[in-house]
Amino acid sequence: MTAIDQQERIGVVLLNLGGPERLDDVEPFLYNLFSDRQIIRLSPLPFLQKPLARLIARRRAPKSRACYSRIGGGSPLTRITTEQASDLAAALAEHGSFLVTAAMRYWQPRADLVITALQRAGISKIVALTLYPHYSVATTGSSLVDLRQAVSTVSPKLQLAEISSWPEEPAYIDCLAELIRKGIKNFGGAAVELVYSAHSLPVKFIEEGDPYVDELRKTIEAVEKITGLPGRLCFQSRSGPVRWLTPSTPEMLETLAAEGAKNVLIVPISFVSDHVETLYEIDQLYKERAKSLGMRLERTDSLNTLPGFIRALQNLVLAASRQHGFLP
Repeated sequence: MTAIDQQERIGVVLLNLGGPERLDDVEPFLYNLFSDRQIIRLSPLPFLQKPLARLIARRRAPKSRACYSRIGGGSPLTRITTEQASDLAAALAEHGSFLVTAAMRYWQPRADLVITALQRAGISKIVALTLYPHYSVATTGSSLVDLRQAVSTVSPKLQLAEISSWPEEPAYIDCLAELIRKGIKNFGGAAVELVYSAHSLPVKFIEEGDPYVDELRKTIEAVEKITGLPGRLCFQSRSGPVRWLTPSTPEMLETLAAEGAKNVLIVPISFVSDHVETLYEIDQLYKERAKSLGMRLERTDSLNTLPGFIRALQNLVLAASRQHGFLP
């Protein structure tokens, strides 16, 4: 029997948003999202949150379904995250005994079901790894609260190691730099404006101390040290009447066109997997808008299951496992 065979198996839970896999899933997915008071307080009265969430989900569902219909009728996020978990498990196998799974915040599989399954598998130690490189209370924060609640309810004695952000993980940075180099080559030597597009947040989150923008800038600075290519940061996917981070990605396109730019390469900096934000917003909406402004817009490939990205996740899990005494 090898040393690995004798080791206690460690659970790894990849944390992600989740997404509707079919058009019929869109409204219940939106209801789950708008029910989360940690990110959206629809009323000062907690008991009104879910009724209002149901109303908003019903009103927004037709428009959202139209978007998902443009990318094949559903989000590939759960499928891609499952593939990432499988590839990560294979990468970790030579370093110890690991069981890798995923928990989605607003769709299936939810955290309580995942923790229950891990408990039944005899797991007593878990590494929770966010798939959001940059921490925000609206993403990783909400997912970790949900996971902790599941642990408290299902298996209070379970040991939990949390990886809440990793904006400068070297293998991740190398992967982004390589994708940018590849994207630049597609323009055949022409001048290209490099744009980093991140998911937007209400400004109040940043004013309350959320490190999201600071961590985005850390990633960009680390990438620029490798590529030597300066880029500009903007924000996509905003909705609702509150004040959002600026400039928006459409505003950035307007600015670039006014400056005479002809070619734009967008890096979806806060997204590690393809989802509606990359496949619809960038690949369709923003590309069409750029064309109307006389520009060519392309996007870097998403990280998805690229070997370099899986290596970054492996590095993070092994470091956390050793730090918390799960591995020697």
